[in-house]
Amino acid sequence: MFVLVPIAFAAGVITVFTPCILPVLPIVLAGGPGTTRRRPYAIAAGLVTTFTAFLLAGAWLWGLLGIGTQHQIQIGAVLLGLLALTLIVPRLGEWVERPLAFMTRYRVGDLGGGFLLGAALGLVFIPCGGPVLAALTSNVARDRVGGWLVVIALAYAIGAALPLLAIAAGSRRVATSFRRHAQAVRVAGGVLMAAAAVVIYNGWAQSLQTKVPSYAQWLQDRIEGSGQAKDQLAQLSGAKQSSQKSPGAPDIQGISGWINSAPLTTERLRGKVVLVDFWTYSCINCLRTLPYLKSWDERYRSKGLVILGVHSPEFAFEHSLGNVRQAVKQLGIHYPVALDNDFATWNAYQNQYWPADYLIDRSGRIRDVHFGEGAYAQTEQKIRRLLATKLPPALDQPDRTPTELRTPESYLGYARIGNYDGSPLRTDRPAQYRFPSALLKDSFAYAGTWTVASQRILAGPGARLRLNFLARSVHLVLTGRGDVHVKLNGRPLRTVHVTADKLYTLASQKRPQEGLLELSFTPGLSAYAFTFG
Repeated sequence: MFVLVPIAFAAGVITVFTPCILPVLPIVLAGGPGTTRRRPYAIAAGLVTTFTAFLLAGAWLWGLLGIGTQHQIQIGAVLLGLLALTLIVPRLGEWVERPLAFMTRYRVGDLGGGFLLGAALGLVFIPCGGPVLAALTSNVARDRVGGWLVVIALAYAIGAALPLLAIAAGSRRVATSFRRHAQAVRVAGGVLMAAAAVVIYNGWAQSLQTKVPSYAQWLQDRIEGSGQAKDQLAQLSGAKQSSQKSPGAPDIQGISGWINSAPLTTERLRGKVVLVDFWTYSCINCLRTLPYLKSWDERYRSKGLVILGVHSPEFAFEHSLGNVRQAVKQLGIHYPVALDNDFATWNAYQNQYWPADYLIDRSGRIRDVHFGEGAYAQTEQKIRRLLATKLPPALDQPDRTPTELRTPESYLGYARIGNYDGSPLRTDRPAQYRFPSALLKDSFAYAGTWTVASQRILAGPGARLRLNFLARSVHLVLTGRGDVHVKLNGRPLRTVHVTADKLYTLASQKRPQEGLLELSFTPGLSAYAFTFG
């Protein structure tokens, strides 16, 4: 668990440089100046204190009060607005900050005001975190607060506070050169802070954030998305225990349908070696694991191995038994598949990833867990050890998990949209869009008529999409019936005929290359997310 401490610290630092935090930076610049050199440290202390406190108690408190994430951000914005008034009206500042006068022998408002500013920033910061922060809040929501959780939360908060400390200290140095105009600088800072608070409160920063490329995504994936980080986060969440403890496998529950099998239970599978594979049929990472799963099923089924595919849907159309049944047939899957539409089994395993594999011995105990792609040879060796019988030779299949730098997965619906570089979004209604004159790397834009919904975009007349990418292959999740005409670097490449709701390959190259895709859609088609190989 100690490994998570530096990972959390690095994740906190990275968070400061993500687009989500952009509206906060003017506030730090405006709030840094003061009459004491210690004010930037007070800002950092306030952020660490509030961030950690609300992280550890916030899930319970917000749930008790029925306050959602957006309202939490708005509460933080209101506090920032009040603090802006204390800069503009000094007497108001002294009155508001007097309760914190015990913190310093300096004039009321220096350290106290800085601490309050940092405290308000802590509320705004929490929704911008990545996987580490998500795991922490998940544990809090399940009343699982322990010593390691507190240490990791503090490491994350300190990592986030240090860059802001540097920014605040830098702004103070600049402000000291205008000492003669200290009051004017203070008022100007208050106005800037108030404007930023209004932007945050109304959510106007969302379109800016979606237009800014996720320049920290690659680094965030390397640190928070590494295999070691995922394993440690799973242990923190209780999804993975040490093999020494070998916890009993949760029961298979809440299944809405079965394919290739009658209903199964953990008890009925006792005496078998079971590999529970959480997947969803439009997930490119899941699809890349299928050749290995199918080979193991064919090779070891007669020796006592049962592979159970637990289909936990990511998108709405993946809830359909007909869609999943068709995908299972087309993909050539012959082992049992359970439809976990309500995520009951997913939650019983406290799973967090697609794909995720849980290897269970004949006594019904979890002996190994693996998240994501790769490590196929190691997993097969563990299967063979648990089968403990005369077996055919192990498979000789190369590990084809992509390792090259490539464009990150890009969701198109507004709920998780990222790397968008087009005209302002108009959600849940048809609207006209135009391509920008130039497209940033790893970004996309719309043109023509689109309806941008939470999970998807729905094509209207003249609907087109451009994508600037770096990858060996480009895939897109599509639903509806119609055609997508694909151009690569201005030249017609292919026409994709959409005949089922699934993942389609748009482009495939011999090696990872940069390229510009332009897609033209039949009206009525829906697109969900780009993935890359």
